[in-house]
Amino acid sequence: MTEHAEKVLTALRSAPQFADIVSAKQITRLGGLTNLVHRVDLDDQSVVVRIPGENTEEYIDRSVEKHNAIAAAQAGVSADVLYADAASGVMITRMIDGIETMTPNLFKSRAGSPGRAGAALARLHASGETFRFRFELFSMIDDYLKVLSTKDVTLPDGYEDVVVIAMPIGEVLAAANLPLAPCHCDPLCENFLDDGERMWIVDWEYSGMNDPLWDLGDLSVEAGMNAAQDAEMLEAYFGRKPTAAETGRVVIYKAMCDLLWTLWGLIQLADENPAEDFWAYATGRFERCRTLMQDPSFQSHVAAVRAG
Repeated sequence: MTEHAEKVLTALRSAPQFADIVSAKQITRLGGLTNLVHRVDLDDQSVVVRIPGENTEEYIDRSVEKHNAIAAAQAGVSADVLYADAASGVMITRMIDGIETMTPNLFKSRAGSPGRAGAALARLHASGETFRFRFELFSMIDDYLKVLSTKDVTLPDGYEDVVVIAMPIGEVLAAANLPLAPCHCDPLCENFLDDGERMWIVDWEYSGMNDPLWDLGDLSVEAGMNAAQDAEMLEAYFGRKPTAAETGRVVIYKAMCDLLWTLWGLIQLADENPAEDFWAYATGRFERCRTLMQDPSFQSHVAAVRAG
């Protein structure tokens, strides 16, 4: 047995119900930018074992994640949580069979997938579940900047200027008295699992109570959706065409998610995460944010939100 496989089995054995497991039929690495995530096939079932990445405790509260992951499963949108230890960050969930892990390309090629994602997010947001943690954009930007202040990394040129420009947008959103709902808050394509009839959502590290339209704006960015895909996702979500104010919130969050995840990418860069080129990731997201905010139509979307 390799050292890597033994590490996964050791994490699995930390759960009382799996303490006596000697070996697995197969261990398969799954995706994950910051964590070690593996499918473990046992004699009687298959599970997913998540081992947290180094230094993630600096910006992720595992007790919050545990509570929210269980609530998401109760809402019927996520995998059952079999074990979660807030101290170690190890989480074991039931494997959902017959699914395809989504990517931007699959959102383009799998017919109906934007609509299925919109329906899954609607099911989560309307579930009545209460997540711990309030996902608040500008507070999180401040928190990430504090983390970065302890690390050897440089912000992209102009980042602080764009944050200053974005502050009045935050005031418009705050004045709109927007609803709060249990939200994923980090809807990477790879966190969506599609069986062709319904979409499942996994990975609740950044989840919290938030304006639900954040999830739709962020997913649109992550999947690189075009106007037709956006329309499909939003109509499936609302059961109707969105209002101008609703569309405005989605567009605003497209820019704001890039503003936030720029900093996340810089933290990964500073922590020497080898998963990808995080300088290119961070600067690419920042430039996309700045380009959208400079588009002449952007202020019309802000005005629509202001008008209600």
